[in-house]
Amino acid sequence: MDMQSYTVELLAKIREKGPLIHNITNFVVMNSSANILLALGASPVMAHCLTEMEEMTSLASALVLNIGTLQEDWLQSMICAAQTANSRGIPVILDPVGAGATTFRTEAIHTILQNCSVSVLRGNCSEIFSLGSSSITTRGVDSSLAFSDEMVAAARAMAREKNCIVAISGEEDCVTDGITTFRVGNGQPIMTRVTGIGCGLSAVTAAFCAVAEGRLVEATAAAFGFYGLCADLAVKISDMPGSFQVAFVDALSSTGADDIRRSLKVTEV
Repeated sequence: MDMQSYTVELLAKIREKGPLIHNITNFVVMNSSANILLALGASPVMAHCLTEMEEMTSLASALVLNIGTLQEDWLQSMICAAQTANSRGIPVILDPVGAGATTFRTEAIHTILQNCSVSVLRGNCSEIFSLGSSSITTRGVDSSLAFSDEMVAAARAMAREKNCIVAISGEEDCVTDGITTFRVGNGQPIMTRVTGIGCGLSAVTAAFCAVAEGRLVEATAAAFGFYGLCADLAVKISDMPGSFQVAFVDALSSTGADDIRRSLKVTEV
């Protein structure tokens, strides 16, 4: 597949249609995720009250669940929203922020996965593989962000076990549905020095999936590549965290087809 052309196509659809992305996300990143989606061309809504979950999710084109500042009542809202999305064929992106750090977080993710269908599970190596069963071999993966045969094998096994796309952020990103796997080489280390950049990727992934008409593994890889490409362009303007963040949001708005065709680094493994 020509991922450059497909990414251009999806980006154009986002900017034309402005899909509504429902985010049940954490307090730290509500503002940054909303601005990231607006810069991209999508429309954000941040809502977590159980009373309006079914109605709000029904209006959306994709749903993001982010457990960064999770509370018990939010978990109920997330499950309600995801079940509503499942009943309407709306993609669900789950960001297991801090999974493995506490029992509450880890069990919450397992509860969501047991009660709902998730389209994309997106996180870093430690977060993703903390959710794996003993049948998934991850020795050495958590401690390394390197793209390796071991990481790819573990990610594919996880995708098959959870029946969803697994998308792992790192020095190079890995996106797989258990069969098709993409390697993404765009991105900059400074992204880890700005709060909300990772959570923003989950929101952007949702926007790409919202217009993908079911081709979610390709859309997820395209989202990762485009997001990293915007960082590649932004770091040329500033390599300091504060001004990089501004340049990055601007790049989400200004990056276009020529940039994608010239510099996107997404390859099928």
